[in-house]
Amino acid sequence: MNAADSQRVASSLERMGFRSAEKPGQADVIVLNTCVVRQSAEDRAHGYLTSLLLHKRNNPDLVINLMGCMVGVKGTDHLAKRYPHVDVFSPPSDPGPLIAHLSQDESRQLDQSEVEVRNALLDGDLVLPAEQQQSLVSAYVPIVLGCSHACTYCIIPYRRGVEISRPVGVIVQEVRRLVEQGVKEITLLGQIVDRYGKDISDGPNLAQLLKIVSDVEGLKRLRFLTSHPNWMTDELLAVVAENPVIMPHIEVPVQAGNDEVLANMKREYTNADYRALIARIREMIPNVSIGTDIIVGFPGETQAQFMDTYNLLEDLRLDVAHLARYSTRPGTVADRRMEDDVPDEEKWRRYRLLEDQQARIVGEINAKLLGETVSVLFEDQVKGRWRGRTENTKLVFVESELNLRGKVEDVQITWTGPWSMQGRTFDLVDY
Repeated sequence: MNAADSQRVASSLERMGFRSAEKPGQADVIVLNTCVVRQSAEDRAHGYLTSLLLHKRNNPDLVINLMGCMVGVKGTDHLAKRYPHVDVFSPPSDPGPLIAHLSQDESRQLDQSEVEVRNALLDGDLVLPAEQQQSLVSAYVPIVLGCSHACTYCIIPYRRGVEISRPVGVIVQEVRRLVEQGVKEITLLGQIVDRYGKDISDGPNLAQLLKIVSDVEGLKRLRFLTSHPNWMTDELLAVVAENPVIMPHIEVPVQAGNDEVLANMKREYTNADYRALIARIREMIPNVSIGTDIIVGFPGETQAQFMDTYNLLEDLRLDVAHLARYSTRPGTVADRRMEDDVPDEEKWRRYRLLEDQQARIVGEINAKLLGETVSVLFEDQVKGRWRGRTENTKLVFVESELNLRGKVEDVQITWTGPWSMQGRTFDLVDY
């Protein structure tokens, strides 16, 4: 979501006549887009804000914009007092305050007015930053802003506000504009993406939106994340199964494998419910890959409860597990009502157990693809090798002298590991 927001800011600034600077010391405007979902991310943001003070002293006309979840939607007085060198504070997904600030500066010659830039953003007319035009292969399009579910550990509803679904027409227009600029793959985003349309009484749901977006001419691949188990419907799964443009990969976080921990997290499903959902997904989409999120060391989590999570992953053998150690987020229900009583050393031990387990499981899953042919969309080159992803999001590297950027090609897998694979292309013609 932050990557999509940053892209939107860059687009807004370029519409106003600005161009990207290679280094902060060369910039007239610096935007720091922040994440606070974990304490480590917030700590890095505070450290970088402090470092920007030197740039401000060297260049008093420099405009510093703090954006994102650190700012949130409920006021910035405390941040303004702590960081007086920051000129503009912008909520998540909203470059408006920065645009307004720059538009009011009569010393700057701007190409477009604040109103023109705002209108372009609202109608989905997203122009990619110059450095990404005709080179960006995969892009993110937010479709649900904010969140109204409020798991007890999560700060997002307090920082990004209530759930708001973007209009279908705006979403489709944005996808069309991105495809016109060379994008081949779109990922639709939401904090709980399968709740799309729940806040609109007569609006479409995610399954219906996916059908509409998949018809955009020139779009090769369509994905969505992140889903919640409670709103993963058979209608949605059927659309994924039946539509070749929609990739067969489902991100559906479980967070924990113990029912008491899940209840304390306010996830509103059980271990058995999640297992049944995974079985249903696999039944309806036979070639599916599945990703999940796990938090270890949630307040009160015992060793036995953690082992329920370990056993769940062992049994389900999922393709991806994004792991995190619990960290208290001030203002959440867990912060107010629960003691963070699992020692950090123990959190690390549990984290590494799952990390090793997942490396083994995914390594075994990927090993079955050795010698098989898979379809890969290539994005860019890394250290002389082309990098791309399969329909199931698996990372593949290929050596080729041809320009593969943005192309979907069949690749025979020649080596597999838990985190990536290597392969070779067939008789290709550079076109």
